[in-house]
Amino acid sequence: MVKIEYLTPASPEERKRYYREEWNIKQVPEYIIQSIQEREFGFDHVGRGPNDRYKVFRTPDLLKRFLKVRTPFAAYCSVAFYDKPRRRDRWTKAELVFDVDAKDIPVRTCECEGVCEICLNEAREIVLGIIDTLKGDLGLQNIHVVYSGRGYHIRVLDNDVMSVNTDVRSQIVKYLVGADVPENEYSLDFEKVSYEHFVIPFGYPNVFTKRVKYAILHLNENSELDEVNKKLLKDVLKHRQLIELDNWGMFKNKIGPQRYRKVIKGIASMNMSLVDAKVSIDLKRILRLPSSLHSMVSMKCTEVKNIETFDPFDDAVPKFVYER
Repeated sequence: MVKIEYLTPASPEERKRYYREEWNIKQVPEYIIQSIQEREFGFDHVGRGPNDRYKVFRTPDLLKRFLKVRTPFAAYCSVAFYDKPRRRDRWTKAELVFDVDAKDIPVRTCECEGVCEICLNEAREIVLGIIDTLKGDLGLQNIHVVYSGRGYHIRVLDNDVMSVNTDVRSQIVKYLVGADVPENEYSLDFEKVSYEHFVIPFGYPNVFTKRVKYAILHLNENSELDEVNKKLLKDVLKHRQLIELDNWGMFKNKIGPQRYRKVIKGIASMNMSLVDAKVSIDLKRILRLPSSLHSMVSMKCTEVKNIETFDPFDDAVPKFVYER
C-alpha cells in the first residue's frame, strides 16, 4: 500500500513518463469523447493554475497528441457545452457537478494537514450519500464519479438538469447537503402539529437527518459549530452513541430541546461546506480531465467504475510512484 508521504508533487520528467508511457486516450470517459467538439479544454503548464484556456479539439486523436507532446502539469475540460467552445460562446447546457475535496471536509476524524487515507475515505462516504439522494429523491440516473486526486467529482448528465440555471443548482446543492433546518410545524385537520425532522422518514427531512447523523458521528472535541460552545459540544460527544442507534428522541432529551436546536442549526450551516458550492453553480466551470495527472500529489484523476469498492491507493497511483 502506498504511504501518505508518497503523495508528493510529480517532477517534469515523471509527467513526461506518465503521458508518454502510461496515459491512454481510452481512459478518457466516453461522455467526454462523444462531446469533445462542444467542450472547452484548459491546461496548466507551470503549476500556477490553468493559464492556457479556450482550447478545442476536433478529435480525440488531436487531444492525445497535445497531451503527449506538452505533458501539462494539469489538464481540464469544461462541464459546459458550447456551439463555439473556442470563445465559450453560445452556451447550450452544462453538467451538474459536485466537488467533494477531502482537505476541505468540515468535519474530519483525522488530523492531517492535507489529505490522507482517512479523510479520503470520509470524502467517499459523503459522495455515497449524495449519490443515494440524487438517485432516490431526484430520480437522476446518468451519474458519473471521478476521483480528482484529492477528493471526488460527481458529474450528472441527465437532460433534466443539464439546462437548469444557477439558482436551481444552488437549491439542489442545499437539498443534497442538508443546509437548511426543515420546518417542524405542519397543518393537520386545521390544527398545527409539530414533528421533528427525525420522525419523518422521507423527503428533505429524511435527507437532513442523514446529514446531521453523519456530522455528529464525525465531530471531535476541536470541532466548531456556530453558536455551539465547548460545554454543549462535549455533551453532544458524550451522548452521540444514541444517534448511532437512531435514538434521536433520547439524544434530544439528554442535551435539551433548545440546545438540540442550536446543534442542528450549527450543523446545517456547516453542511454547505460538504461540497464546493461555487463549482456546482458555475455554468462554465472547467474540471480536471479524467485520466489526467494531478501533479501536485502524483495521483491519477480517475473515472470511478464502482465507488463502493474504489480505493485510490490501489486504483489511482501512477506507475512512476512505485519506482521512485
